[in-house]
Amino acid sequence: MPDLKIYGIAKSRAVRNLWMAEELGLAYDHVKVGWADGGSKKPEYLKINPNGTVPAIEDGGLRLFESLAINLYLAKKHGRGLYPATLEDEARAWQWTLWGATELEKPMVTYGLNTWMLPAEKRDAKAAADALKALERPLGVLNGAVAATPYLLGAAFTVADLNVAGICFAAWMNKFDLGRWPNARGWLDRCMARPAAAKARVLREAA
Repeated sequence: MPDLKIYGIAKSRAVRNLWMAEELGLAYDHVKVGWADGGSKKPEYLKINPNGTVPAIEDGGLRLFESLAINLYLAKKHGRGLYPATLEDEARAWQWTLWGATELEKPMVTYGLNTWMLPAEKRDAKAAADALKALERPLGVLNGAVAATPYLLGAAFTVADLNVAGICFAAWMNKFDLGRWPNARGWLDRCMARPAAAKARVLREAA
């Protein structure tokens, strides 16, 4: 059996870790823990992630939660070009990962909930409009960051790109309009065109 177990359904942040595992060519067990059926609150899962959320992983004796931290760990452990080689680029990968979590994810999730995720009768048009407005600044930052290079750290795709693109995964699948940010649109299309991203999309669509 593989040492690596990835807990969480593919229609969750676990898709980021599935994508990373596919990028790295890792053998893994995908344990499909969800929340609608109470799976993430079961005592056996709470021993792995006491937050009662997904995803989480077990890798040998290590238990780890938070999807973006999991990706940093897997990329650093297995290398294969996805983890930066220099201290400076490592710091930039952390920077973009934390930026994605603090600046981009909340308005992106709020917009998605009220645009394509919730049933129409439960959507809040004002919340969606406010979230779209809040996305203007981070998307502008992202657009500038990839104006001169194809990826966030330069010429090569890295964990920095995967983590930020992972935050945009559902938006891309639901055809979020990035027309005002053409550099960001091109960057996200490049990330999502990768074979490993395609495999993760198949898993998400089948979930």
